[in-house]
Amino acid sequence: MIYSKIKSYAKINLALNVIGKTSGLHKIESIVGFVSLYDVILIKEIQSKKHIISFNGKYSKNIHKKNTISNLLKILEKEKLLRDRSFEIKVNKHIPSKSGLGGGSMNAANILKYLIKKKFINPSKEQLNSICKSIGSDVALGLNSTFTILKSNNQIKEFKNCKKFYALIVKPSFGCSTKEIYSGVKKFTKPRFNKPSKKMISFDNLKNLNNSLEPISLLKFPKLKNIKHFLEKSSKKSFVRMTGSGSAIVAYFKSKKLCDDVKKKFSRKYKNYWCKVAKTI
Repeated sequence: MIYSKIKSYAKINLALNVIGKTSGLHKIESIVGFVSLYDVILIKEIQSKKHIISFNGKYSKNIHKKNTISNLLKILEKEKLLRDRSFEIKVNKHIPSKSGLGGGSMNAANILKYLIKKKFINPSKEQLNSICKSIGSDVALGLNSTFTILKSNNQIKEFKNCKKFYALIVKPSFGCSTKEIYSGVKKFTKPRFNKPSKKMISFDNLKNLNNSLEPISLLKFPKLKNIKHFLEKSSKKSFVRMTGSGSAIVAYFKSKKLCDDVKKKFSRKYKNYWCKVAKTI
């Protein structure tokens, strides 16, 4: 059987508010997009009693045997959805880990979407919601790689054909622990995204929003604060925001030229930091 190829796009939190906490888990609302940075997943059905999962590429180090993909397959087996089918899955990692770009969650989401599309599995709506929650809070967002608003009640509203913009994604050599950053949340904000509309995803509206987790990460890691300050000084025609719990900082632009110009400035100043120009999809 020939491998099928899947592009697993990176997720960006254009805005994020922590609005409360229940049963030890924080409740959030977020405006989410996807960019043209992606992991490449090769998948095929195999005649074997066990699945074969492997990772390669620059960001494949330190991925545990227990990961989002192995977790997904384990849950599908437990739900008796795979019907003794086994798969070989190879993932070429281009999305940095511990960056807030949702690489692992999006890998699981895209494999789940593939298995449904190819009719390997046929979960009910309730099963699908349960599977996504069991793997990670971001997984449901990755089932459709489009602009999405996550409401305070966990409902998702998707928007297609939104105006695209460019993103300069910067990540230092270290990552942020999601658990550690969320543990620093002391104040909650009132829900603001419960009446989602396409206007909320406009460049000018997004400029006026924020990420509630950003002050915590910037205080813990002064290097992130320096990165943000440098990017903000480099262009007044952009806005700069951390995605998720970090450590990736993203500068957003209306034009590719502006984005490329700031990338050149940044690369001269921070030679050893990973940075990538991408476009929302």
